[in-house]
Amino acid sequence: MSKQTKKITSIGGSALIEGIMMRGPKKSTVCVRTGKDEIYSEDVSITTIPEKIKLFKLPFFRGIAGLIDSMRLSYKSLMLSADKAVESAEIEEEPSKFEKWLDEKFGDKLMKALMVFASVLGVALAVGLFFFVPWGLFELLKLAVPSLQGGGEAVTFWQSVFEGVLKIVLFLLYIVVVSQTRDMKRVFMYHGAEHKTIFCYENEEELTVANVRKQIRFHPRCGTSFMVIMLILGILVGLFVPTTLGFWRPIIKILLIPVTCGVGYELIKLCGRHDNAFTRIIAAPGLWAQRITTKEPDDDMIEVAIKAIEAVIPEDGSDIVKCGC
Repeated sequence: MSKQTKKITSIGGSALIEGIMMRGPKKSTVCVRTGKDEIYSEDVSITTIPEKIKLFKLPFFRGIAGLIDSMRLSYKSLMLSADKAVESAEIEEEPSKFEKWLDEKFGDKLMKALMVFASVLGVALAVGLFFFVPWGLFELLKLAVPSLQGGGEAVTFWQSVFEGVLKIVLFLLYIVVVSQTRDMKRVFMYHGAEHKTIFCYENEEELTVANVRKQIRFHPRCGTSFMVIMLILGILVGLFVPTTLGFWRPIIKILLIPVTCGVGYELIKLCGRHDNAFTRIIAAPGLWAQRITTKEPDDDMIEVAIKAIEAVIPEDGSDIVKCGC
């Protein structure tokens, strides 16, 4: 960890549209800023995969389940925050006749359909961009460099490194570009508020705006860190997928994502619970990337984060995974 704390909590969260979702051991809560002095709060829940299948409570398997469950919970929370953000915006701004007609004809169904379409399109673009584009570019490079043609361990090594580094560059470039938009900049500010509030709680300081403000915004147990670790692990996984497979190479790497998720999840948990030279090396790339995905929040955002974490802190202390760090 980049900073020692008095305790480590299992509580985590995610930034939403004008709000934050905090997930504790007993419940998860979404808090959304709906007005200058108004914060909407609602508990959200899902039936997790480990609750249905005990196999996914085991190491490595729990990483796969954790990723899927986190995506499901985040999507549900995001939908809720989007609805509340739209409602608060409509109060300030009268909707157009066309918007009123859409609402009368389709209601929430249109918004849900658009969100599903956007999610499917986003996944398809991500798969194409992070798996098939790097593979295709290396195939073109092989045509220009005779020594890369054919198979062999050396070619597989260089293809894996090329694809992995290109994925990392594309990922960082993407978040840099989206961070320039006003809406995403605010989401990244809420992301910073989430991390600072968790650190304040882990340092056993009173949850006030002033105390949260002075905390750092880079946390080892973060989705950004997980993504970076996944990309780096992807390079290692690629070493075991021969380049002679051609078009099947990116498809097999996609099928191996659960393996990468399982290992990445265990490494994130390790970095979150221990502070030593090994974990600092593992956490360093992700913490650096958080300089892009987290921004310093304003006081209104910190108030939302405080309300969200207070709602999920269990009275029995069951969220504490380690003390006296």
